[in-house]
Amino acid sequence: MAIQNPPVSQTRSFYTVFLIEMWERFGFYGMQVLMVTYMMKKLGFIDTKANLVWGAAAALIYATPAIGGWVGDKLIGTRRTMLTGAVVLALGYTMLWIPSNNPTLLYSALGVIIVGNGFFKPNAGNLVRKIYEGDDVRIDSAFTIYYMAVNVGSMVSMTATPWIRDYVGQHYGDAMGWHTAFGACAVGLVLGLINYSFMRRTLAHIGSPADEQPVAASRVLALVGASLVLVVVAAFILQSLLAAKICVYLAGLVILCIFAHLIRNAEKSERSGLIAALVLTVQTIFFFIFYAQMATSLNLFAQKNVNLSFDVFGVHLFNWIPEQYQNLNAIWIVILSPVLVIIYNTLGRVGKDPSVAAKFALGFAAVALGFFMYGFGAMSAVDGQVSSWTMVWGYGFYSLGELLVSGLGLAMIARYVPARMGGFMMGAYYVAVGISQYLGSVVANLAAMPENISSPVESLNIYVGLFNKLGFVGIGCTVIAVVMLPLMNKLSRSHADAHTPLPAVHSEEV
Repeated sequence: MAIQNPPVSQTRSFYTVFLIEMWERFGFYGMQVLMVTYMMKKLGFIDTKANLVWGAAAALIYATPAIGGWVGDKLIGTRRTMLTGAVVLALGYTMLWIPSNNPTLLYSALGVIIVGNGFFKPNAGNLVRKIYEGDDVRIDSAFTIYYMAVNVGSMVSMTATPWIRDYVGQHYGDAMGWHTAFGACAVGLVLGLINYSFMRRTLAHIGSPADEQPVAASRVLALVGASLVLVVVAAFILQSLLAAKICVYLAGLVILCIFAHLIRNAEKSERSGLIAALVLTVQTIFFFIFYAQMATSLNLFAQKNVNLSFDVFGVHLFNWIPEQYQNLNAIWIVILSPVLVIIYNTLGRVGKDPSVAAKFALGFAAVALGFFMYGFGAMSAVDGQVSSWTMVWGYGFYSLGELLVSGLGLAMIARYVPARMGGFMMGAYYVAVGISQYLGSVVANLAAMPENISSPVESLNIYVGLFNKLGFVGIGCTVIAVVMLPLMNKLSRSHADAHTPLPAVHSEEV
C-alpha cells in the first residue's frame, strides 16, 4: 500500500515562493542599484545615455511578464516557468560577473535578465494566488507578506552590493569590485534556487494544468529558440537609443488608439468606466515616471550633492555609499506598510476608510511633497551638498505615495473595465508602466550635467530645478485625482457588484 504524503499547509507552500522571491529581488535590486553608475564610471557613458539605456531596460522588464504569464499558463506550467526564470536570471547576473568593459556584453546580459524576469515575475505571483485560491480572507494578508519579501530582499542587496563593490575595489582593483558586486547577485539567486530544491515538494500540488503534463522536447526547443531571439532583440533595442525611443512611443500610441476604439464602441453603461480606467492608467504612468527617478536622477544627485555623513546634533553616526540611498525606499515601505494597515483597519471599523480614489489623491500629494523636500534641503546646503536627512525625508514621502498609488493600479482597472476586456487591460497596464519607466529616464535627463559643470553648487541648482518641477507635476496629478473623486465614487457604487477587484499589485512586485 502506497504511503500518502501528509497534506501541505498553505503557509509552507507560501513560504517556498516567498523565499525564492526574496532571493530573486536580492539579485535584481543589487544589480539595479549599481547599473547607472556602472555604465558611467566603468563604461564611460555620459549620464543621458546611461539613464536612457536603463530606462529602456526597465521598460522591457515590465513588458515581458505578459509573455511569461502566457508561457506558464499554456506551455510548460507555472512552477516550471518560475524556476526557468530564476535560472535565466542567475545566468544574466553571472554574465555581469565577467570582468569586461565591453558594452555588448552588458547589453546581452541585460537581455538575458529581461527574458528571465519575464518568466519569473508573473508566475511567482500566480503561484501565490493559486495557493490561496478561494480564500479571500487570507489572500490580502499573503500578498502583504509577499510584498515584504520584495523589500527585505531589496533592502539587503541595496545595502550589500555597493559595499562589496567598494571593499573589493579597494583591495583588488576597481574593475574587480564592480564585477564581484554583480557576482553577489548571481550567488544570492543560486542560494535561493538551492533552498527551493529542498522545499519544492510543498508546491507539487500548486500550479497550472500544464504543470501536470510532460513537456514535449519540441516545445522546449521552440521556447529556447524564442528566448534567444528575444535576448538578441532586447540587446539591439538597448544599444540603439533610436530603436528604444521608436518602440516606446509606438507602444504608447497603440495603447491610446485601442483605448479610443474601445471607448467609442463600448455600450453606454461601460463608457464611463473605460474613461476612468484611461485616466487612472495615465495617472499610473505619471507615478512610475516619479518612481523611475530612484535609479537615475536621485541616484546621480546622491553621487554629487549629498553629504554622505549621517549626523545627529553634530554627532557623527555613520557614512553611506551614494547608491545605498536608494535603499531608503524599501526601508520606508517596511516601516509604513503596517502603519497604513492599522490606520485602514481602524477607520474601516467606524466606516471612515477613504475610498481608493481618495488614496490615489493623497498618494500624489505625498509624492509631490517628497520631491519638494530636496529643494527645502538645498536651502541649508553647505558647499552644494544637502544633509543625508534630506534624502531620508524625501524618500519617506515618496514611499508613502508609492504605497497609496502604485499598489492600487490593477485593482482599479479590474473594477472599472468590463470582464470581456479584462485580459487586454491587464496587458495594457503593464505596457503603460514599461512606457513610463522609459519616460522617467527621459525626464531624468532634464538634469543632465553640461561638460563644463563640475562644482556641486552648480549641479545642485540643476537637480533641484528638476525635483521642483516634478513636485509641481505631482500637485497637478493630485488636483486631477481630486477632481475625479466624485466620478470615481459614483463608479465604485455602481460597479461594486459587477466587478471584483484583484489583489493589490505593488510596483516592486513586477
